[in-house]
Amino acid sequence: MASVEEDFPRGGGGGAAKKPTESKIEVQRTEVDNLFQSKEQTETKKRKGAGQDAGKKLKKPKTGKGDGLTLNAAAKCVEILHIKNLKEGILMLGCVKEVTDFEVTVSLPCGMQGFLSIMNICDSYTKLISEQLDSADTEDICSLRHLFYPGMVFRCVVAKLDVTKRGSLSIQLSINPKLVNKALTSSSLKAGMAVSGCVESVEDHGYIVDIGLSGTKAFLPKKTVKDKHNNTEELKVGQYLTSQVEEVKNEGRVVHLSVSPPTVAQACAESKQGWTLTNLLPGLLVKATIKKVTKHGLILDFLSSFSGQVDVLHMEPEQTSSYAEGTEVRACVLYVEPSARLVGLSLRSHLVQPGAGVDHAPAGGDRIGEVVKDCKMIAMHHMSGAMVELPDKTLAFVHRNHLKEVNEPANENRVLAMTEHTCRILDFSPMDQIHFVSLRKSVIDKRFYRYHDLEAGQVVEGTVSILLDHGMVVHLSDHIRGLVPRTHLSDILLKNPEKKYVEGMKIKCRVLSVDAENKKLYLTRKKALVESSLPLFLSYTDARLGCVSHCYIVCIKDFGCIVRFYNSVKGLVPLNELSSQPIVCPEEVFYVGQVLKAKVLKCDPDKAKMVLSFKAAVEGDTEEAATPQLDCELGKRLEAKVLKKSVNGLEVAILPDEIRAVLPTMHLSDHMSNCPLLWESMQEGDNISNLICFTKNKQNITVTKKPTVRWSLEEGVVAKDFSEVTVGMQLIGVIKSIMSYGVFVEFPYGIVGLAPKSAMTDKFISDTTTAFQPGQTVFAKVTNLDVEKRRFLVTLKISEVMSPEGDAQTRLINGLQERRAVTEMFAMRENSDLRQQLAALTVGQKLKLTVDTAKDSGATFKSDDLVGATIMATKHHVIGVSLTSGQKATAVVLHVDILSTCVHVSILSKLVAKKKSLAEGSKYTAMLQHINKDFAIISLGDTAQLTVIQTSSHLNEIFLVESEKLKAGMSLSVEVIEPSCQELQGLALVSWERTSPKRQRTTSENQTSATGHRFGDIVRGKVRTVKPASIQVTLEDGSTGSVHVSEVVELAEVCKGSFPTSTVKVGSEVTARVIGGREASSHRFLPFSHPKFTYPIPELTLLPSKLDTSEDFKAVTVKQKLNSYTVGEQMTCFVSKFNPERKSLEVTTDPCVTGTVDLLAMITDTKDASHPEKMYKLGQAVRATVVEVNSKPQRFVLSLTGVHKLEKGSVTLGMVTNIQPQLGLLVKLPFGNSGTVAVTDLADAYRPNPLDGYSKDQLLRCFLLGDENGKWQLSLRPSRLNPQQTKPVKDPDVLSVDKLKAGQIIRGYVKSVGEQGVFIRLSSSITGRAQLQQSTKYFVNNHKVLFKHLTPNTLLTTKIHSIDEEEELVHLSLLPGDTGKPDVLPESLGLPLRLIGEEKKEYDSKKKKRSASESEQKQAESQVPKKKKKTKKAKTDDSDSGVKVYFREEEDKGDQEEPKSVKQVRPSSAGLSRLQVAAGFSWDVHLSSLKPASTAQEGDSSDGEDQDGGSKPQKKSRHELQQEKKAAEKALVQRETELMDLSLRPQDAPAFERLLLASPDSSLLWLQYMAHHLQATQIEQARAVAERALKTISFREEQEKLNVWVALLNLENMYGTEESLKRVFERALQFCEPMPVYQQLADIYAKCDKTKEAEGLYKTMVKRFRQNKAVWLSYGTFLLQQGQSDSASALLQRALASLPSKESVDVIAKFAQLEFRYGDSEKGRTMFDKVLTSYPKRTDLWSVFIDLMVKHGSQKEVRALFDRVIHLSVSVKKIKFFFKRYLEYEKKHGTPQSIQAVKEKAMEFVEDKGTEAAN
Repeated sequence: MASVEEDFPRGGGGGAAKKPTESKIEVQRTEVDNLFQSKEQTETKKRKGAGQDAGKKLKKPKTGKGDGLTLNAAAKCVEILHIKNLKEGILMLGCVKEVTDFEVTVSLPCGMQGFLSIMNICDSYTKLISEQLDSADTEDICSLRHLFYPGMVFRCVVAKLDVTKRGSLSIQLSINPKLVNKALTSSSLKAGMAVSGCVESVEDHGYIVDIGLSGTKAFLPKKTVKDKHNNTEELKVGQYLTSQVEEVKNEGRVVHLSVSPPTVAQACAESKQGWTLTNLLPGLLVKATIKKVTKHGLILDFLSSFSGQVDVLHMEPEQTSSYAEGTEVRACVLYVEPSARLVGLSLRSHLVQPGAGVDHAPAGGDRIGEVVKDCKMIAMHHMSGAMVELPDKTLAFVHRNHLKEVNEPANENRVLAMTEHTCRILDFSPMDQIHFVSLRKSVIDKRFYRYHDLEAGQVVEGTVSILLDHGMVVHLSDHIRGLVPRTHLSDILLKNPEKKYVEGMKIKCRVLSVDAENKKLYLTRKKALVESSLPLFLSYTDARLGCVSHCYIVCIKDFGCIVRFYNSVKGLVPLNELSSQPIVCPEEVFYVGQVLKAKVLKCDPDKAKMVLSFKAAVEGDTEEAATPQLDCELGKRLEAKVLKKSVNGLEVAILPDEIRAVLPTMHLSDHMSNCPLLWESMQEGDNISNLICFTKNKQNITVTKKPTVRWSLEEGVVAKDFSEVTVGMQLIGVIKSIMSYGVFVEFPYGIVGLAPKSAMTDKFISDTTTAFQPGQTVFAKVTNLDVEKRRFLVTLKISEVMSPEGDAQTRLINGLQERRAVTEMFAMRENSDLRQQLAALTVGQKLKLTVDTAKDSGATFKSDDLVGATIMATKHHVIGVSLTSGQKATAVVLHVDILSTCVHVSILSKLVAKKKSLAEGSKYTAMLQHINKDFAIISLGDTAQLTVIQTSSHLNEIFLVESEKLKAGMSLSVEVIEPSCQELQGLALVSWERTSPKRQRTTSENQTSATGHRFGDIVRGKVRTVKPASIQVTLEDGSTGSVHVSEVVELAEVCKGSFPTSTVKVGSEVTARVIGGREASSHRFLPFSHPKFTYPIPELTLLPSKLDTSEDFKAVTVKQKLNSYTVGEQMTCFVSKFNPERKSLEVTTDPCVTGTVDLLAMITDTKDASHPEKMYKLGQAVRATVVEVNSKPQRFVLSLTGVHKLEKGSVTLGMVTNIQPQLGLLVKLPFGNSGTVAVTDLADAYRPNPLDGYSKDQLLRCFLLGDENGKWQLSLRPSRLNPQQTKPVKDPDVLSVDKLKAGQIIRGYVKSVGEQGVFIRLSSSITGRAQLQQSTKYFVNNHKVLFKHLTPNTLLTTKIHSIDEEEELVHLSLLPGDTGKPDVLPESLGLPLRLIGEEKKEYDSKKKKRSASESEQKQAESQVPKKKKKTKKAKTDDSDSGVKVYFREEEDKGDQEEPKSVKQVRPSSAGLSRLQVAAGFSWDVHLSSLKPASTAQEGDSSDGEDQDGGSKPQKKSRHELQQEKKAAEKALVQRETELMDLSLRPQDAPAFERLLLASPDSSLLWLQYMAHHLQATQIEQARAVAERALKTISFREEQEKLNVWVALLNLENMYGTEESLKRVFERALQFCEPMPVYQQLADIYAKCDKTKEAEGLYKTMVKRFRQNKAVWLSYGTFLLQQGQSDSASALLQRALASLPSKESVDVIAKFAQLEFRYGDSEKGRTMFDKVLTSYPKRTDLWSVFIDLMVKHGSQKEVRALFDRVIHLSVSVKKIKFFFKRYLEYEKKHGTPQSIQAVKEKAMEFVEDKGTEAAN
């Protein structure tokens, strides 16, 4: 009874009641906990998956019932667990759905959803978080994402039920072990139990786990965790885990845990373990027996005395039918409600089966929010809901609340009776593994259900929810709410928003941005944004150049305004683009949140940067019309989007730049009847392709879709300007307007001509309006030209204009395709079945119909397939057939009108009969059966075949009287061109003419026959002119004919290089034959029409073979001609012209065939490349090889080199197209190929900068190594190009790894430097690697050090360390010991050497020593990159010594002027010689430093002169002046500083102007004034101030003027262009001493890292001022700073050669000094040694040498140097000075012994020198 008593506790269930149960509990626990253990085992396997958002859906379950003694009564009806039945304290199994920063969304059984707050994990985690927040160390915060992952299953307890503001319940959960394990006591813990807990703290060897029992410490060793998780990651504080009790000590005060896998995969709890309702925990597996099967679930008995229920959601769907009473099943405890004694169980495999996992996301992907139609309801579960099956056979559950609308009464039977349902998927429940759906119409109809449904820029309606300080919350639906930020509540900032907005108010907003993942939505209420009709910028790609859109200001700075559009699209409006009026202070004009129009000036989507203009957007109307001109090119095919439909046409935006244009309705087609149809079918937003720009002017652009006009523009049959119009030229135009005196015809490019009444048609017309329609396409021929008035006349007479071959057929096909497109558009758009069926009908299709009515005028029919369509036949089509209503009939379709849904049919027996096949070229008499405006349907003889023709056979054909028009029943004679034409949907393509004798065209032919010549005519004439490519012949009738160069001499007789036309003499008589004609305007060779066609300019032949009339003489078309050529064929061609732009040659083989020869296929020697046209003369015969031939599109490419394709192993010419350090050279090859030359294939002997010397468009001879994927690998090695002539190869081409062997020395180029080492290219296919420790003898802890010194393509000598043959890896060494070359890193970096061998072993034992030496080394290192401060200090110290050392001042200057290249500390701007304008424009911070830079420069030279023994005495006086001026200036500066106290610093322009009146010559003041402007980014004003300064400052104040020039140079360098800087520099040279100006500009370049420009300038300087020592030194300093030590050495030699010999010593000493500071100190030492050996008495040099050695050398070296100096044979006074220095040095760095030693040496010296020294 112990367990019974436990289950019916009296009172509070005190300790007395619990004591007897202890023995039982011991037994029971071991098993139970093993169970749990295995359950958790399955959880850990599911650590995969990502979070998924969801809506809430919630349910409930009731208890089971038992026989005999039951501990809890069974429910009457099984239902799911509803949220309203939840109570605090209920235990559940939950699964993580989503983890955010502060809470975990948990899926609970029955579709409910709870929230686990960060505060409800465990006490230790809460404490840890608050400590970390207090310490403000937010870096290492262990967030919830570290502890939980989607799909993780755990036990939790309902901690609290909150009611939200909108009235719904929110379930707050907790996994705090104190609440979850409430029923456990320390005494009831036994070995083998499984308990859940959270990690409390991490110790050295394990974890202390909080299991919720006070007074019990649970310890989990680390070892067991690693075994279990198979990972080395440590558990974190707060991490939830289920572990097994291994051992209990000290009466439960200490518990040892483990998480090792259990021996049994999954064990079940048993009744003998004495389970109680209080300690029954979710997740427990039990063996249960089905007690009762109900329609809505199961009632089970388990653990002998418990009853539980399984609701419909937790029965295994596949086994529902197999559940029967008495069956044993395994179940998992799902939830336990202790107060109601309710236990929910689950039989679902994902919870019961060992090793199964819970999927937090559905298998079919995220479908939440989807509306699904055609769902079937499978079962209705009373009190719970209903099961539905979606069309894809997946099951879903509808909660009973979602079967009806909120306020409706429930009617489950009505819902069940419906056959099909439409539902919306609300959520996926991971615990139930099922989707929850809703049948509520209000939910399904919602426009926005999830944040994913919203897009930025959408206009939405919402309800005001709450007003907060930072904005207003607006609800768009139950689940979706957005924030309107404070600044977006209105167009202006509202002080009292509560007056405008009240809760519950409906408002319209626009979405600013939406972040669906984090459920963040921002809206705007700004009217200008909400109602904006301008394009929206949702991303940077939308912001095209010139586009205008509304934006709002987010930030106002001195340099402009930062504005924002939608999403995160931001841009900058610079100061000068804010307004057309100058704005100094933008804050005064604009405010944050202001909405303005802005125009895009520049946009870079990759960098997400955009520059806009308010100014341009305001002025935009005038500008915008002008800008599109740039983008819209006439004659180019375009695509456009319809913006608006108007009466006369369509307004379109040309894509992709959205340029506005007009497409008039009449320009939609060549067929006037098709235009309105096409207009009807277009809708706003449609895209139209195949447009072409027709005309453009300032106001607008007109585009056309007329195929004939498009053809003329693409073929070039146009005049682009009035100047190109010539008499006889034929053009294609459009009727623009009709006047009483004629019609105006508009041609492309806006050229307009007049066709007078007399020239409109061959017939007489009295009324011009009856002839043509506005917009009609016409052929026009120019007849008269008035150049002065820029007018011309045209004729539209059919007899005088020629239409191109096949024009009528092409137009017919185009017209029918347009109609087809209209039909398909209507069918698609209307979405009506009838229109789609009508669209499928074709002419000639047979239909089975039923007669509806039959009258004399015709009949109407019905069809079951075409319900709602009007089907009719005219009386002509029912002749001879008697019809009665209801009779069945077979009819044939003549025409379908999709707009009026009308079908015209015929039931004539000859048309319905079986069709006979047609043959090409066969002739028939056809009958017109139906006419529809521009098209007619005809039947061909008795074949029962129908086809379509055009009612007009020529574009210009007009019918003045009705009798001329075609009518139904007329006969025509037709000839079949193509029996089944694809473009006509299988109908025949025919040419036709009227059978009546009055045919218009006959007359027109008769008229022209007088003047023209027909094909094949033999004519005689006299040669008028002979040109290289053609001969003009005057024929007997006075007309002119032309003979092509290929038609003069038989091809077989033509010699290569000869000129065939030169064989014909001017004035000679010739007999010729007509073989074609040329067009008057473009002189193009015309294709042939029918035999009677005549040509205005005949094309003739003089070839005897073609003059033979007995031979069959046939015309050959271009297509046939081209098809007769084959690739590789050799042929004779004639040079027709050279195109200098493309550098290609045009050659001709025939009057109608022209081929092109590319430059690379023209020459074989690079010398000919500059003037290839000189090799080939016009009209010359050449032998060519066909490279490519194609008739459609027409392409004919030839080669004159005798080769037509590239072959591996051959040599060819190539042209460099690009130079890329990583790839090498990219080369264009002949015949459209391309290739690359790797750096290792450039030469047989590698050189340091391999790609120098190559330039774009350079021609090279290349060897073809082979091709991969169409790219050729090339080589420029001489050994490949001329194998017989080459010298021995220094760096051989390594073709494979086999050719290499370990120990070999090989050179290569650096490919890249990374953490893995240095990668070196040994050949194009082989890259070797030197690991970091094999790369340098120094210790480098970061590859970046190497990366800086080894740029790509650096040439290195390496030694092969080892080769991995299998992997084809080559390991290299760059160590000096292996290669015999210097180390790749310079010694000057002061890096420690890498320890090797014995040293490494001694390393540990010498730790102390090492630390001492390290500090010494650090000291030495710290002195290398000297800061300016230190240098100055050194200078003052040394000046006490009494010896004047002018080098130090130079040093100082160097510090001021030169940037350090080798990772050195940049000098502070305090001493810069130029005014540094950094991003903050702090020009005026250190203006006092302006002067010293240049004065120091001059001071240097003069200081030097003191010691040089006055080498330049003439400068002495100047120096004195300088000194005086310096003193005066100092006093002035001091005075000014007093005056210009910071509090009195001028803040505006007037204040500066006042000060300038007082001291106009002060450069300092002028420069502060410039700085003042630059702070406001007023660049132009700053320039103006500088110009004023230069005019104002007195010409005597050279230094002041120079300061201003330097500032101006600086300004141009930073804000100007290359040109503006150059202009200022040239002016400065005119007005100042050139030398300082050069020097200042060089310094400016060097500081900005413009090394190329600086180097160029220095080269000029050393040429121009070669006698000036300072220039050489300055250049030397620059080179050494760039690390170019070798170049500096070469420069020294040049300097010594240029300067007078007496300067040599000083120059060498100076360069040695520079070596110490920037280059190699060893080299500097050697140089000093050499000089001082030759000039030992130069004590000044000794002094400098000592200074440098103290700074850079070791103590040993310094002492050795002092010892040398004190033994010099110079004056005693000087030796005394050196002793003084020696003693100072020892006092600072030495020991008492070393100090004594110096003193003793001094005593010796005194004794030696005697009295002289003593005195």
